Amino acid sequence: MSKPLVAVVGRPNVGKSTFFNKICGRRISIVKDTPGVTRDRIFADAEWCGYNFTLIDTGGIELKSSDEMFLHIRKQAEAAVETADVILFFVDGKQGLVSSDYDVAEILRLSAKPIILVVNKLDNFEVEKTYDFYSLGLGEPIPVSCEQSKGLGDLLDEVVKHFDREEATEDDGAVKIAVVGKPNVGKSSIVNKLLGFERVIVSPVAGTTRDAIDTPFTYDGKKYVLIDTAGMRRKRGIEEETIESYSVMRSIAAVRRADIVLIVMSAEEDISEQDVRIAGFVHEEGKPSVIVMNKWDTVEKDTHTIEKFTEKLNADLSFMNYFTSIFVSAKSGLRIEKILSLADKSFENASQRITTGILNDVIADAVAMNEPPSPHGRRLKIYYATQPASNPPKFVIFVNDEKLVHFSYKRYLENCLRRAFDFAGTPVKIVFNNRKDENK
Repeated sequence: MSKPLVAVVGRPNVGKSTFFNKICGRRISIVKDTPGVTRDRIFADAEWCGYNFTLIDTGGIELKSSDEMFLHIRKQAEAAVETADVILFFVDGKQGLVSSDYDVAEILRLSAKPIILVVNKLDNFEVEKTYDFYSLGLGEPIPVSCEQSKGLGDLLDEVVKHFDREEATEDDGAVKIAVVGKPNVGKSSIVNKLLGFERVIVSPVAGTTRDAIDTPFTYDGKKYVLIDTAGMRRKRGIEEETIESYSVMRSIAAVRRADIVLIVMSAEEDISEQDVRIAGFVHEEGKPSVIVMNKWDTVEKDTHTIEKFTEKLNADLSFMNYFTSIFVSAKSGLRIEKILSLADKSFENASQRITTGILNDVIADAVAMNEPPSPHGRRLKIYYATQPASNPPKFVIFVNDEKLVHFSYKRYLENCLRRAFDFAGTPVKIVFNNRKDENK
């Protein structure tokens, strides 16, 4: 099951970003040099006392005087509350209680979600400065100084009290399929075709679907949950503090809790940078996927049209060369019935467990065919390999010195594994450990 979501809510400059970086041990905005995969993270995984959870950065809530802006901010807060399992409401202990704190508290109080009131910037831990915040009616304020790392343990203790270990491991056996893509590529139309009835609003207006909508159903005796999501626009295409940004947040949450992802693109348009970004996010999250090229009925075709489109996909999605694709039309129903079987196959491949004996035979054959390079006169020695996890498949290879592993040889070993086993549609993770570090 998915990890609990903890949203950090508050006005600008109350220390939310500092809290994120302290808890996660790194800066949240991470830039990777993989082409097409760079993105600003608004999620971060964290762990406390054996509980794993995900923090959500909701951005600063700034209330303006106009009624329209107040309604706008109210929607933001409601979206954050709706998404999260626990809300951390950050206020500024140095500045003290301000009127907008009351406004946000009033919105949060209407929810049925657990709310923890956090009084930040108490660098000298002046607990008496928390007393005024009792008037917000959100229970006992917790004093912290994120800058000085004071009180964070007590805060996290309070957070994990709201998690249920049994609930977190419960699984009803249904395969969860998230449907993602840019606005107006036909995600909702595909969902409706798969379900056989109108479950979500279908409109040519981009951005009609605002929420991630879960629909359980059974097909051929197997249980599924389809998750239709809002279109994921480029960040510069939307205001940072608009309700659209929270639609994207919910879409990202849907990917993270899905077992498999349908990445929908429009065959009417060239593959865009945003299409690649979305695919890159799914790849980074380690999710098996299917590339669904919709609106295939609108494309002029000859005998080589699919091959040309596939070549373009291979070029643009070179970082995930394991992808599988299907060309469909939600309007005419063309090949829609094949999507689930392709999704099942990708998920089945991601769930594979390779026995240690067979795995080591494959690795030994790969090394015999192409020995590791010897930089600076030292040769990499590969001892043995294991598979500690699936979904996605993870392989740990024990060596004499992991620093001797060149990225090209790691890629070579992955290609050998893919030739030996069917990992189409799923990423594969390979980790090299020094043999003495078997618990790593």
